[in-house]
Amino acid sequence: MSDEKKAETPTRRDFLKTGAALVGGTLAAPVIPGAWAAGSDEIRVGLIGCGGRGRGALTDAIESSAGVRLVAAADAFPDRITEAQEQFKTLGAKATISPDRYFVGLDAYQKVLASDANYIILATPPGFRPGHLKAAVAAGKNIFTEKPVAVDGPGIRSVLATYEEAKKKGLGIGAGTQRRHQVGYLETMKRVKDGAIGDIVSARCYWNQGGLWNKPRQAAWSDLEWQMRNWLYFTWLSGDHIVEQHVHNLDVVNWAVGTHPASALGMGGRQVRTDPAYGHIFDHFTIDYEYENGVRLMSMCRQIDGCDKAIMEAVAGTKGKVELNDDARRWRITGPGAWKFDGEANLPYRQEHTDLIASIRAGQPYNELKQVAESTLTAIMGRMSAYSGKRVTWDEALGSEEALMPDKLAFGPMPVPAVAKPGA
Repeated sequence: MSDEKKAETPTRRDFLKTGAALVGGTLAAPVIPGAWAAGSDEIRVGLIGCGGRGRGALTDAIESSAGVRLVAAADAFPDRITEAQEQFKTLGAKATISPDRYFVGLDAYQKVLASDANYIILATPPGFRPGHLKAAVAAGKNIFTEKPVAVDGPGIRSVLATYEEAKKKGLGIGAGTQRRHQVGYLETMKRVKDGAIGDIVSARCYWNQGGLWNKPRQAAWSDLEWQMRNWLYFTWLSGDHIVEQHVHNLDVVNWAVGTHPASALGMGGRQVRTDPAYGHIFDHFTIDYEYENGVRLMSMCRQIDGCDKAIMEAVAGTKGKVELNDDARRWRITGPGAWKFDGEANLPYRQEHTDLIASIRAGQPYNELKQVAESTLTAIMGRMSAYSGKRVTWDEALGSEEALMPDKLAFGPMPVPAVAKPGA
C-alpha cells in the first residue's frame, strides 16, 4: 500500500463501501491510505508469538491498511523479543513500543490480552492455539489466528465452542488460510461453485517438499525449551506436518466440496528423518479421505530432501477438471467450460488482514474459525489413521479424548513420546 499514489481522501461512508470485507467469496477492495477515521477505527495490534510467522503477520497487518499499529507483544523466549525489536525498526513508528510493552514467559499472552490491543495476532505453535483463542475471545478481542487451530480432538471441541462464543459477542476472527483471500483461488472457486466442472466426484492434493529447519539443542535448554524451539517435530505442538502444513491443501478441497470428509484411511512413516533431533513425527503421509456424498480425496504430504516437489490441489467433476497451483501461479479449468486465470495476482498474506480489518471497521466482522477448525480436524483425522493403521471417522476424531497438550507446562523435564507404530 505504501507505494500507491496518494488518492483524494474519501468520506467515512465511502470507506465503508470500498472497504467491504471478503464475504461469500468476493474479494474486498483495498483500503486506500488515509481512508480511515481516527479514534475507534484504530487497529491496535497485540502480537502473541514473535517468531518468523508472527513477525511476518504483524508486517502484513501494518502494511495492509491505514491506521494499524503495534501496542503489545509477547513470546516465551527473550531472544525472540530482541529479534522482533530489531526487525520492527524497519516498520517505523507503527511498530515502535516501549520495552515494558514486551512480555516474556509462558503466561505472557495474558498480559497482551490485558492491554489496550483490539486486534490480536496468534502465532505461537498450534498446540497453544485453543487456549489462546478461548482467552482472547473472553477478553473481547478481534483475532487473526494462524493455522492450524488445534492438534487434537479436545482442542477442536474447544475451538468450536470459542467460535460460538465469538459469534455471540460479534467478534471478528480471521484465519491464516490465505488461499481463501487469493484472487486466483477466489476466481477459480467461484466458477466451481457456479457449476463449471459439474458435480465433484474426486480430488487430489499434495504438499510434498524437502526438509525444514532444525535448531541444535543447547546445553542450557530444558526438555520443554528444546521442544518448543523445535516445535515442528513434536505432535503436541504442531500436530505433525500433515496438520501444521498440509492443512492448507485440505482446506482448499473442503472449500470446493463444501463440507468436510466423513472418514480417513491413511498410512505414513518416518523413513528418512529418523534422528532424535527431529522429535517423533512422521516424514510422509498418504491419506484416502471419503466424503459423505461419496467424493474421494487422495492426499499426500512429504518432507524429504531429494524427492519430487508438488504443492497443489486438483478437483474432478462430471463436466471437467480444475487445477489450483499456488506454487506455479496456475489456476485453470479444463473441459467444456475451459478457463484459466490470467488476471493480476494479489498478496494473500496481506489481503487476509485487509479483509478482516475492513469487516471490523464496517461493523460486520466475519468469523472464519469454524471452517479452519474443520480443515484442521480433517488433517488430525488423517494423522490419527496413519498413526494407528485404522480407518478413523469424523465423529471418532472429533470425540477423541486423546489430549496431546499437557494441562500444565513448566520449563524442565519432558519425555518425548515414542514414534507411532501403525497396528501397535
